[in-house]
Amino acid sequence: MICVSIARSQHQAMIDTHRELVAQGARLVELRLDYLATAPDLKRLLADRPSPVIVCCRRKRDGGMWAGSEEERQMLLRAAIADEVEYVDLEEDIAHQIPRFGNTKRIISFHDFRKTPDDLQAIYDRMAQLDPDIIKIVTMANHPCDNFRILRLVASAKVPTIGFCMGEMGIPSRILTLKFGAPFTYAAFSEERILAPGQLSFRQMREIYHCERINRDTEVYGVIADPVGHSLSPLIHNAAFRRYDLNKVYVPIRVPREALRQFLEEAPAMGIKGLSVTIPHKEAVLEKLTMADSAVRGIGAANTLVFQDGEVYGYNTDYRAAMDCLHEALGIPTDQESPFAGKKALVLGAGGVGRAMVYGLVRRKAEVYVTDGDDAKARHLAEQFGCRALEWNRRYAVRPDILINGTPVGMHPNVDETPYDGRHLQAGMLVFDAVYNPENTLLIKQAREAGCKVITGVEMFVRQACLQFKLFTGLEGPAALMREVIKRAISPVKM
Repeated sequence: MICVSIARSQHQAMIDTHRELVAQGARLVELRLDYLATAPDLKRLLADRPSPVIVCCRRKRDGGMWAGSEEERQMLLRAAIADEVEYVDLEEDIAHQIPRFGNTKRIISFHDFRKTPDDLQAIYDRMAQLDPDIIKIVTMANHPCDNFRILRLVASAKVPTIGFCMGEMGIPSRILTLKFGAPFTYAAFSEERILAPGQLSFRQMREIYHCERINRDTEVYGVIADPVGHSLSPLIHNAAFRRYDLNKVYVPIRVPREALRQFLEEAPAMGIKGLSVTIPHKEAVLEKLTMADSAVRGIGAANTLVFQDGEVYGYNTDYRAAMDCLHEALGIPTDQESPFAGKKALVLGAGGVGRAMVYGLVRRKAEVYVTDGDDAKARHLAEQFGCRALEWNRRYAVRPDILINGTPVGMHPNVDETPYDGRHLQAGMLVFDAVYNPENTLLIKQAREAGCKVITGVEMFVRQACLQFKLFTGLEGPAALMREVIKRAISPVKM
């Protein structure tokens, strides 16, 4: 279940928002009294309430907005209990001062906005002595494995416990606390009114992650990156899981470089079954693989991991998706020997996507040139695959039949940038831009105007996601659905 926190400055706005949320499917809300601009009128807020509520009045030191005295705050909490509110939230240090009364359930809460303490079990044990119906422990994640520590606590708790981490790094635990036994998790009533770092909105929790369907049997997948907030993979994979009615969830996981090794060691034990891998981890994950497909071995990068029976399998779906796109655009069968012989290809970017492109083009006998803003990186890649490197400022010295952008240049929000001046585009060239947000990058627009064939990043993104989905589930990825979801997400006009 999802508890939606309502923080409004006016009583009527709080009442109206409560009704709107229930109409949208909310079954429990938290009334944040500390956000009201005037003295809280509990009778008014609780009269004819359309759902059960938690009354919470948070002090500033606990991340709240309460400006009155502590005595007044505690009087409000006692009044809520006397008015038979369903739940009241009491911080650990005051719980002993406000005794149980009537049917109101006690949520005893602890917040640490700086870190996830080492002594989580001791904190829990201490709180369990305060007559709680529910224990709530919320901490700041400074390492992706902080999520695992707090979720293990939730899973082992004797008293029903809500535990999750704050911050971007803590987002997975906000979703997965339900899998590990929490009675509910929290969401903001609006994406524009986030009350704590890393908090998701009710709409996101329901429509993207389908949190109300999560239970102990839910299988976990995700994308690891740093940063990860821009990734659209959760949108399309969760939509695909829902299409097939699969008990699976896909979450964004921010993993800094220095945390990657420990994260991958702990991930399987926490129920993670598979991962998409993107910048900056595609090459670094190789050291943790126990098995890898031929593309991973050839390219030296993986974008998909599957954890199964103690093994870590690595795959590169970027490679196959990109090559399928090229074969289709050029009308060349995939089984043709040396299909790109006689064609000159220029690859912009020597990162993960560039490596996959160069590997595939060289194998298909194209004459390949690679260039990158880091000239040494381009030379190293060219030496690895037996092709030619160009200095970035000499990239127009070649007139390619196939131009591939594997750089992030042109990606939202820098939509007025292009890695290749449109004056050098020639009719008949095939231009492939791996950037998918926006789909119609400046490079793609100028290529169309010049009479080039084009392949957009959306097509490659959907194809590689379908391949990942099959590796995760054994089922064919719903390409049309994925394409619709991603186009809607990146559209400047939201439908």
